[in-house]
Amino acid sequence: MKYAVLILMVLSRLAFCQNPDYSLLKSINAHNMPCWDKTMRGLSTTVYPLAPLSAAGILAHGYLKKDKVLIRNGYKSAISLSFAMLMSTTLKYIIRRERPYHAHPDIVQRDTPGTYSFPSGHTTAAFATATALSLSYKKWYVAVPAYTYAGFVGYSRMRLGVHYPSDVLGGIVLGIGSGLLTWQIDKWLSRRKPAVSQFEF
Repeated sequence: MKYAVLILMVLSRLAFCQNPDYSLLKSINAHNMPCWDKTMRGLSTTVYPLAPLSAAGILAHGYLKKDKVLIRNGYKSAISLSFAMLMSTTLKYIIRRERPYHAHPDIVQRDTPGTYSFPSGHTTAAFATATALSLSYKKWYVAVPAYTYAGFVGYSRMRLGVHYPSDVLGGIVLGIGSGLLTWQIDKWLSRRKPAVSQFEF
């Protein structure tokens, strides 16, 4: 997790050195493609409903199968997602990065986002969800679609003109880092306190 913190610190610095960030965003945001842009807006709107539903789904699957590990994974998924979103919102209000379409009038705004830009909350939620699903099931046919979806969410935020690439990268680091940290803490607690691993949900 210390590497994730270091990366976030570097990215927050980059938020004030916008030339390469802006150039890449401009190339992604360029040209009107109404059908594609409508698809990207639709994809973005799925993130916040799907994120908690995925954690609830893991939990429900665990209870249906009477699988204690899967039940525990459901709770860890909810914790990691909550932590990721708390950190994302906190960083937004600490860094207060202006949205790209405010700073650069040639960036086309194709969505109506919230206040600040860094990091991308949608990307954070998507990658936290993908990481939780991957760690819960440990199957390639779960991980590949989950991370592909999350990657398209990150792309959509740039295509819609509401986030810089570094905002999206910050969301990726936060989302993945939150999942890995939650699972690592659980593993550490299980080693320190054997009774924790036998806890009855």
